[in-house]
Amino acid sequence: MIPLLHPRDLPMTNLHLHDLSTLTRFAGMDGVRKDELRPGDRVLVSTRNSTYSIRMLSPDRYEVSGGWFALHGHGSMVLGINGCTFGGNAIHSGLLAARGLFLEFANRVVTTRIHRVDLIRREELEN
Repeated sequence: MIPLLHPRDLPMTNLHLHDLSTLTRFAGMDGVRKDELRPGDRVLVSTRNSTYSIRMLSPDRYEVSGGWFALHGHGSMVLGINGCTFGGNAIHSGLLAARGLFLEFANRVVTTRIHRVDLIRREELEN
């Protein structure tokens, strides 16, 4: 049996050099999947250059702030999230964020490589 790899097990600088068979094993990787979120849940995504705060409003709408949005004068924006990429054209549309990948927003903004993902449930925010 081939061991399941996780992006954290690969060198951050060489992730793009791995072949497709290695990358497809990431399909079961840990991360925050869109279908795990409930309205009001917040995901903090730290990339190489920025930090993003993402709050789920509905399954296809998210309030996003920080990072590129702050840099371009947007306090926050409501938009969709396309999913995560390995740095190419293939996208995992069910994955909101996972370490080692790139997050793509519906406005076509793509983050730098994700270094950390923290999920904060709505209930935790209310306490």
